Amino acid sequence: MSLTRRTFLGSTALLSFGLLAGCVGDGGSDDGATTDDESTDTTTDEPTDTTDDLPDGNGTDDGTGGTRPSGGPGISLVGVDDAPDVPVEHDVEITEDLANDDHPPQVRITLTNTGDEVVEVGEGRTVFFQYVSDTTNDLIFLPADGEYPAEAGCWRLEDHIAVTEEYRILSLEPGESRSELLNLYGVAQSEDEEASCLPVGEFRFEADFATGGLSGSDDDRREATWGFSLTLE
Repeated sequence: MSLTRRTFLGSTALLSFGLLAGCVGDGGSDDGATTDDESTDTTTDEPTDTTDDLPDGNGTDDGTGGTRPSGGPGISLVGVDDAPDVPVEHDVEITEDLANDDHPPQVRITLTNTGDEVVEVGEGRTVFFQYVSDTTNDLIFLPADGEYPAEAGCWRLEDHIAVTEEYRILSLEPGESRSELLNLYGVAQSEDEEASCLPVGEFRFEADFATGGLSGSDDDRREATWGFSLTLE
C-alpha cells in the first residue's frame, strides 16, 4: 500500500460534508511531503493533550473487581502489538472508556523517539491513528478537538468525512514524545443499512508508517505497521 496516498476510510466512498481534515501545504520537498515547520495547514488545531474526568454515576463492574461510571458501550484494550524494528515506539491509553451524552470513547496515542538521533516519521496523521478506521470499517478515530456530524450519545457519523491526501512529516528529537487524543466514532452507514449507534464486538486498528529519509535526508527509510485491538461492550 502506498503510504503517500493512504486510504483512511477503506473502501467506503467519501461524501464530503464540507469538513476537510487539513489542506495541502505549500512547502515541502519535491515529492510533495511537508514537515512540521513547513506545513501551512490551518484548518484544524492540534488536539489538546488533556484527560477529562470520568462522569459521575452509578458504578458497574469493570471486570477487575473495581467499578466504572454507568454508560456505554465501553471500550477495553484486548491486544497491543510489540514495537516494530524502527527507532520509534507507540503507546495507547484509554482516557474515556465509556460513551455518554458528553463524549464518545477516547484514547491517547503517544509516539516516542527511542533512538539517539533525530528521526523523521510519516505520515504525520496516520502515525497517530487520526482518520484511521478499523479493519472492518465499522469504527473510526478522529481528532478529539474536532466537531463532527454525529448525534451526542449515539456517536455514529451521519456523513462521511473527506480527508486530504497530503503526506505530512514530523520530526522527533532523541527521547522526545508526542501525544494526540482521539475520539471513537461509528462510520457513517449507507442509506440501505439499518441505522445503529456504536457497534459492539472486537475491533482491530493498525497504521502503516515510515521513518527516516522522508524529506531528502540520507537516513535509511524503514516502513512498519503497528496496531492494537479493543472491544466495545
